[in-house]
Amino acid sequence: MLVFNTILLIHSGSFLGYLFTLAMLWPQRGAAQRNKTGLVLGIIILLTGIGLVLLKYPQVNYFKIVPKTVIFLAITAINVVYAAQPYPRKIYYLLIGLTVLAGLIAVTRL
Repeated sequence: MLVFNTILLIHSGSFLGYLFTLAMLWPQRGAAQRNKTGLVLGIIILLTGIGLVLLKYPQVNYFKIVPKTVIFLAITAINVVYAAQPYPRKIYYLLIGLTVLAGLIAVTRL
């Protein structure tokens, strides 16, 4: 149980860190400089998510796992498309909306 809670804490912290990096890129008139922090946090979120699923394997709640994985893939695709350029305002809001939606899916009880 200690291992699961530690991985869950790292997963949640990485999620909040990613949300914080998006908040730091608030749309401004100039192009905001992005660094690789979002990439590192995304990799940590992916690996800890896989670890959490492996630790709970027989009792995995697929109603939560599948939508969060689809959202994660959408966020990844958006980041790949806009890797070398700043986010347009609509894409920025889409990223924040998808991130908050994934968080809401994670904390709801089914």
